[in-house]
This record gives sequence, structure tokens and C-alpha cells, in this order.
Amino acid sequence: MAPRTLSARRTTRRLAADAGLLTLAAAFLLPLAWVLLSAVDPNADLRVRLPDGLTVDNFSAVLTDEITFTPLLNSLLLCGGGTLLTVVCAALAAYPLSRFRSRLNRPFLLTILFATCLPVTAVMVPVYALYVQVNLIDTMRGTIFFFAASQLPFAIWLMKNFMDGVPRELEEAAWTDGASSLQSLLRIVLPLMGPGVAVVTVFSFVMMWGNFFVPFMLLLTPDQMPAAVSINEFFGNRGSVVYGQLAAFSIIYSTPVVLLYVLVARRLGGGFALGGAVKG
Repeated sequence: MAPRTLSARRTTRRLAADAGLLTLAAAFLLPLAWVLLSAVDPNADLRVRLPDGLTVDNFSAVLTDEITFTPLLNSLLLCGGGTLLTVVCAALAAYPLSRFRSRLNRPFLLTILFATCLPVTAVMVPVYALYVQVNLIDTMRGTIFFFAASQLPFAIWLMKNFMDGVPRELEEAAWTDGASSLQSLLRIVLPLMGPGVAVVTVFSFVMMWGNFFVPFMLLLTPDQMPAAVSINEFFGNRGSVVYGQLAAFSIIYSTPVVLLYVLVARRLGGGFALGGAVKG
């Protein structure tokens, strides 16, 4: 009886775990299903249901310069520039932390880890006042700088951990041939840690792409607003919410992130291409 009782308990626990996972999956899949179905539904509402008929009118209505193209271009400029600046600065900052030993390394890394826990809202008031003083308010470059600064602590932490996996012997061989530290970083370390660079790039871009609060506070001109802010106009500023157009815009808004992931998917799963580089 004891083995049967134990088996029954394991089965009950497994069924309970499966039920919990299915519930969690449904919580994520239902909003996605609503977006996909409502985008082609001429009579979309808040219910998740099969559309009465298929239409592309919702996409046609939002595919204009004012609603979609200009905000998306602003988002690409802001997030692309911020991501590029973040990756470059994170690589330059992580390299000495990974390759050179110092008593300050651990306190500095702990400070970086603490900085990742600070909410952006806690520093927006002094940042706003500073930007007014230095004439960076309502500028694309000022928003790019803040995007990069807000993502840099975690990016440095990630980049340093990936960089630790690249054998130091490869750099020492390059130094023997006369390469500088910067040359070994650009020609040896970064190419070998492609998955790490891809992870930092995707993480930084996604976090910036979905950020509503920062551009909403730092940008004042409507023509400079990114898509993360302009999507708010569907809720009230144009009267009643047209759910079909909102769903269509959400799909278009999500496309760049999906494309970025597809482009770097191989690098994310490829592992470090070290092979037999340090053998012999």
C-alpha cells in the first residue's frame, strides 16, 4: 500500500503543477490571442472571440505618418542609439573588470548591482531639473543618454560575466604579437563572446523599446514622441477606444523586437566559438 500511496501523491502533485502551469500559460496567451484576433476583427471589443469577419481596415487606419511611421522612426532612433551606446560603454567598462584584478573590483560590481535595483522614477525629478539646466530637455540625444545610463549598470554586469568565459591565454598570445588591450578586445574577446553581446543588445533594446515613462518626461514635442508614448493616444485622446486599431498598432509596434530576436537567435544559441583555440 505504501508504494501505491506514494505514487498517488506524486501523481496528484504532478497534476497540480501541470494545472498551475497551464493557468499561467493561459494568463500570457489570452492577451496575445486578443491582440491577434482583434486586429482583423471589424467589430473588436474587449472579449476574446473569433472575429465575425476578416478585415485589414484596422491596419489601414493606423498606417499613417502621424499614428505609426513617425513614432516608430523615433523609437528606432532612440532605442537604437541608446542600445549602441550601452553596448559600447558596457564592453569598455567590463573589460578591465574582467581582466585586471583590483581591490576596487568587488565594491564597484556591488555598486553596479545596487544601481540596477534603483527605480527610474526615483531619479527622474533630479534628472529633469539637470536636463533643464544643461539644455537637454526635449532633445533626442538627451533621451538617448538617459536610456543608455539607465541600462548601463545591468549591461556591465552581464557583459563582465560573459567576458570571464573567454580564455585569457588568447589575449596573451595577441599581446605577444604586439596587440594592444583595445585591439585584443575588438579582435579577440568580443568576436568570441558573440552570444553575450547579443544578449546585452536584445535586453537593452527591449527595455528601452517598452519604456513609456522616460520619453514621456524628457520629450515635450509631439513629433519626437516614440511609439511607446504615442500608443497612449488610443486611450481617450481620440474619443472612444477603437480596439481593432489598437490591436493592429500593437502588432506593428511589436514587430521590430521580434525581428531583432530573429536576427540574433543564432548568436543566442550558438555558444562560445572557442573550439580548440587554447589546445596544444
